[in-house]
Amino acid sequence: MANTEPEERRPERPAEEDGTAHLFRAVGKQIKVLRIRAGLSQKELAARTHCGEDLISAMERGVRTPQPEFLDLADPLLGADGVLIAAIDDVREAQKKSRTRHPDWYRGYAKLEAEAVELHFYANQGVPGLLQTEDYARAVFSHRRPLLDEETIERRVADRLARQQIFERWPSPAFSYVLEEVVLRRPIGGPTVHEGQLQQLLRLGRKRTVAIQVLPTDRKEHPNMDGAFNLVTPKGHQQVAYTEVQGYPRLITDQEEVRLIVDRYGIMRALALNPWESLALVEKILGEQ
Repeated sequence: MANTEPEERRPERPAEEDGTAHLFRAVGKQIKVLRIRAGLSQKELAARTHCGEDLISAMERGVRTPQPEFLDLADPLLGADGVLIAAIDDVREAQKKSRTRHPDWYRGYAKLEAEAVELHFYANQGVPGLLQTEDYARAVFSHRRPLLDEETIERRVADRLARQQIFERWPSPAFSYVLEEVVLRRPIGGPTVHEGQLQQLLRLGRKRTVAIQVLPTDRKEHPNMDGAFNLVTPKGHQQVAYTEVQGYPRLITDQEEVRLIVDRYGIMRALALNPWESLALVEKILGEQ
């Protein structure tokens, strides 16, 4: 599957071990115990805390960081009597110490993405990683070749979900996506996973900071047949581009090359459905399931 989500071709070597994962796992276990005691499902807790069911699941397993705002909201809902609120200061301190757990070769792009003020994506094969549900990400990693062992799959899924915390940052980066229509229609992981992924696109696409546009397959012209790419504008720095072909990553900083990719992206946005029409198409495809 060709996309711009880096697939590690080298041994994974976390650059820093700071111990914060243990805290996040412990808080996640507390959330799960309190939720079950309160008689709530993950879906019900997600609805009451205005977040996704996938996020609740990921926090309970310690693969996503519980945000202080979530802990403050969940504490009275779960009858925690201040237990979760008491953890907020420790969570904030751990967030300062924690580092993205990507291999050394990828950390340059990961750092740019984490500090970005603008992020733009073009995808022609699969849903970009920042938009993926946990089940979709697991399906992607489970079926890539060469096959990965279960531990590596779970580690990569956890790392991908951890990157999605950028949606919870404020002030938020500006996000835009151009997705080929086939990306919406390809049922990666099967019908249930596909349905959950389409619902995720609707949820994220309704955010004020996120614009998702679909490029219909019947368009008779296309300015970019060269594959997927990301455009990243880090705070205080010039825009850069990121591409990957057959597992070989390339971070493009030459401004003339970046300008050409920006030009193609602008034309594709003009050819694509607008964000409202795009979400309507997602809903239509959901209705066909």
